[in-house]
Parts: sequence; structure tokens; C-alpha cells
Amino acid sequence: MKAVLVKSLTGPADLVFGEHEIGKPEKGRVLIEVKFAGVNFPDILITQGKYQFQPDLPFSPGGEVAGIIKEVGEGVTEFKPGDRVVSGTTWGGFAEEALGFGFNTHHLPDEVSFKDGATILMTHGTVIHALKDRAELKAGETLVVLGASGGVGTASIQIGKILGAKVIALTSSEEKMKFCLEAGADEAYTYSLDNLKETIKSVTGKGADVIFDPIGGDFTEQAFRGIAPKGRHLMIGFASGHVPKIPMNLPLLKSASIVGAFWGSFFRNFPEENKQNIAQLMEWVKDGKLKPIVDEVFPLEKTAEGLKKLQDRSVMGKVLVEV
Repeated sequence: MKAVLVKSLTGPADLVFGEHEIGKPEKGRVLIEVKFAGVNFPDILITQGKYQFQPDLPFSPGGEVAGIIKEVGEGVTEFKPGDRVVSGTTWGGFAEEALGFGFNTHHLPDEVSFKDGATILMTHGTVIHALKDRAELKAGETLVVLGASGGVGTASIQIGKILGAKVIALTSSEEKMKFCLEAGADEAYTYSLDNLKETIKSVTGKGADVIFDPIGGDFTEQAFRGIAPKGRHLMIGFASGHVPKIPMNLPLLKSASIVGAFWGSFFRNFPEENKQNIAQLMEWVKDGKLKPIVDEVFPLEKTAEGLKKLQDRSVMGKVLVEV
């Protein structure tokens, strides 16, 4: 089969398009004919050897797919060949066929397209877990989103609104600010490292009840300094490339919490709770409450261009690969 391959851990620019074989699904796995695959920040990290899980070379990156079940492995009873699904693969998704984990494969309703389905699992799955399970976001609270124009940013805007929060989007340009307002944010502002704390304080008044932070680096401390008492700062990832070190007197003085939200651990350790979250997301998409926002779709052989666009932080919404 055709696949995009990592043959050296030197980043997306060195991906190779060629032939690759993955074999039959082992126990607990499913083989999927891929229609669309989502492009996410971990896909960049795994090409650099920097992700939490690292396969042997050569391998195809791509952590989530939407497609059709071709074959199921031993012990998989919920799915059969021909079923429309979305599935978490961790890697292997940028290919004509991919192996998904049975416990993180989910039925795709007929009303939801493969294209929309490929946006949901990792991005929206991360966000609903972060906002609902980890931050316990309540209606009427103020949610501040850093890097709000990206995939998880726009998902957090939409899901934050569904959960009843006031959503304030913070982003790096006027163009992205306008985009966030169109995505559903109540307010949107530009910010820099120098004025982040003051921006959060001024636009919220008392500080943010919940901060959604996929950026990390020096931005994290400055954002946390703008949090409200009893606030929750959600650590989602480190798109800045730098893992921050927070002075631990800050949570004490702020009476606030730093809360991790790693979806990769969640779906492995709490698969039933994850299934409930994904089912809820599908219902919201079916009902029109949640509308996935796609920035651009790249053909399989141009996957590297999609990853570069994400790496350059020029994405507004989600990038997909069509197989």
C-alpha cells in the first residue's frame, strides 16, 4: 500500500512517500481503509523522535483516521468489516490502510462525513476531556484560550460555548482574532509574551476561571499570573517547543491549580469514559451544535506540506490528509 514514511527522525521535511506493509490486525486491533486522517502537533513530534511513544523505523505518522473497517483482530466484537469509524492509531494514519486500537475506535454516524469525522477524535477528544473531566468547566465561568485559532483552540472555543462558558480567545494576529470570533468566541484579543498577564487581567476583570494552554514555554507562567482564585490552568501541550517551569509559590498565592490533560493517557486508562466523550461529540456534530472547522485538505502524497503548515503555526482550524 501507499504510505507517507519516516525513515529518519529529522522532522516532516524528510518524509518519504512510498510502499509500506503493516500486516493483519493483531489481538485488540482493527484494520481500516483510510478516507481522511487528521494532522496534529504530535505528528510533528513523532517525526522528530520527541513524542511519548516512539515506533521503530520506518513507520508512518498519523494519530487519527476516519474510514471503513476492513478486518478485525481477535477479541474485537464491537466492529465488523464495512463499519464506518473513526479511530486512534497513535501512528500509521498517513497511509491507505491503518491499524487502530479497538478500544479507541468509534462508530461514525451516517450523518457525519468522513471529513468531519477525521477532525474530531484527537482534537475535540482532547478538548472535551480537558474542559469537562479535568477543569470541570461550569456554565457562567470565563474560559481563556491561548493559541485560539489552531485545531484544539477552535475546538475549545466551540465546546466551551456548548458547556455554557464565556470564551475569550487570545491569538497572535488581527486576522486570527477575526477568525476566532467567527468560530464562536465571545471576545478575541491579540497578545504577546510581554503583555499576556495584563491582557488576561484586563479582559476578564478578576482573572480567568479556566486557562486552556497548548502553547507552554514562557507563556505559561505569564498566563498563570492572570488566573482567578480557584482557577484551573489546563496544560495541553508545548507548541512553543519549550516545557515551562512554574515557580510553585504561584499556585499557593493564587489558590489556583495547574491541571494536566493528556488525552493519550486518558483513552488508554479510561476507555469507557473516553467512548462516552466521543459519543457526545458525535451527537453535537449531528445536531449542528459542533461544526468542525477545516483549514486545508492535502492529498496523501503532500502530507509533509500539511505538517509544515502546522509547524509554521499558520493553521486556522484543522488540517486534514485525504487518502
